[in-house]
Amino acid sequence: MKYVQLGRSGLTVSAICMGGNSWGAAGRRAWGALDAEGSRPFFRRALDLGITFFDTADVYNFGESETIMGQELLPLVPRDDLVISTKIGIPMSAKPNHGGVGRKHLMSGIDAALKRLKTDYVDLLQVHRLDPHTPLVEVMRTLDDIVRSGKVRYIGGSTMPAYKFAQMVMIADHHGFARPIAMQNLYNLVQREEEREMLRLCAEEGVGAIPYSPLARGFLAGNRSREGGGETERAKTDAGAKDLFRPCDFDVAERVVALAAAKGVKPTQIALAWLLHKPAVAAPIIGATKVEQLDDAAGATAISLGAEEIAALEAPYAFRPAPLN
Repeated sequence: MKYVQLGRSGLTVSAICMGGNSWGAAGRRAWGALDAEGSRPFFRRALDLGITFFDTADVYNFGESETIMGQELLPLVPRDDLVISTKIGIPMSAKPNHGGVGRKHLMSGIDAALKRLKTDYVDLLQVHRLDPHTPLVEVMRTLDDIVRSGKVRYIGGSTMPAYKFAQMVMIADHHGFARPIAMQNLYNLVQREEEREMLRLCAEEGVGAIPYSPLARGFLAGNRSREGGGETERAKTDAGAKDLFRPCDFDVAERVVALAAAKGVKPTQIALAWLLHKPAVAAPIIGATKVEQLDDAAGATAISLGAEEIAALEAPYAFRPAPLN
């Protein structure tokens, strides 16, 4: 396993982050659902491979993901050997102040997360989307107060317009608040819109990107058909992926498969290696549903791609129309 600094901070993380969206999902979906018992071999194998960076969120299975992490992962090694990341913001219920990034919810949310995680602090707290009502000064002042309280070591953001994240950084600098060091965004070989602005911003401001869905819902494994569906349970049942992929995306996936065959590795490893060659990317977040996928991800950190190989993988991609933020 390789280790990197998260942005221009003093926090060292494994170059692969294990995501927790599957923990506690048993009974909620047909694929990638793990209960507490099912999570144990994943945590043990991740630690054996040198993965020390683990990401979750309060809303992941309505707190069950954090509970499982606190119950099954944290007792395995000394707390200082782990980098624990969680997120607050997406509503936990329809009740007022049970979502968003206002001071009330951020303050109560971090206390509830720490209780579920069975720890005194998290290493990284990210706002899980901004809400349309809370002034950014309030968000940043509250995050700074939480850092100063000792409950959080560092802060970051998740998917949002680049100009909003730039405002968060500027407010932090202007007021002397804790500065974001991480951006958790959607970025992979068939979702490259973040190259327009966000990744440039992250590189310039010393923020480490920790992209989620690095394999595009498993699409970059090369096991989906142009006609629809595919070989895996997720490909067959993931309604969120319907009509998501374009003809050019299948062209990209075919190039991933071909390059993997030429190098004697798996397509998923090529997709992860491509991300790891991007300057702003610190650690892709993988949602492993089979233990061997952790071994594949760790192996991807040792794969070297040349400039011509990277260009060939990227060539079929067509950028989507830029959104009006």
